[in-house]
Amino acid sequence: MRPIRIFGDPLLRRIAAPVPDFDSSLRRLVRDLTETLTDASGAGLAAPQIGVGLRVFAYVVTDESMEEYGTMGHVVNPVLVEQSAEAIEDTEGCLSLPGLEYELARPGRVVAEGFDQHGEPLRIEGTERLARCLAHETDHLDGVLFIDRLDPVTRRRALQEISERVVAGEDVPVKRSPHSGLL
Repeated sequence: MRPIRIFGDPLLRRIAAPVPDFDSSLRRLVRDLTETLTDASGAGLAAPQIGVGLRVFAYVVTDESMEEYGTMGHVVNPVLVEQSAEAIEDTEGCLSLPGLEYELARPGRVVAEGFDQHGEPLRIEGTERLARCLAHETDHLDGVLFIDRLDPVTRRRALQEISERVVAGEDVPVKRSPHSGLL
């Protein structure tokens, strides 16, 4: 497991590089992402969130169209090839912004294409929660946080809440991370 980088860490704002080699280091990264995500009880985790500036993320979500226990997987070098015009508003949060949740509209259906850890092509069609997760994690790979997608009023409120927590010295993990650069 790896520590999750938090809001303020500059790596979260950088565009991640495509994965060039499908080797043992990539398989180790996918394992680290999956174990860290499972331990954190999140829906998705992108490589930049654990300090690696590569285009890969892991996910574990349940959706109405899936089995009771949901689905777990990963995507390397994902591209969102389809997004429905219909948006669904739902509560969204982020492991890099712990404790903050806001209503956010995301496409109700998303199709992502990419590769698995062995370089085999993947095509994942997600609806509802999985669609939200695919869009959210792909945003992370582009240096975009979910608060960037909020309407201006709600975004100001989110940034104000972050600022108030930091100024108040609350024992919350929303602060400047000591990490920098790629690991």
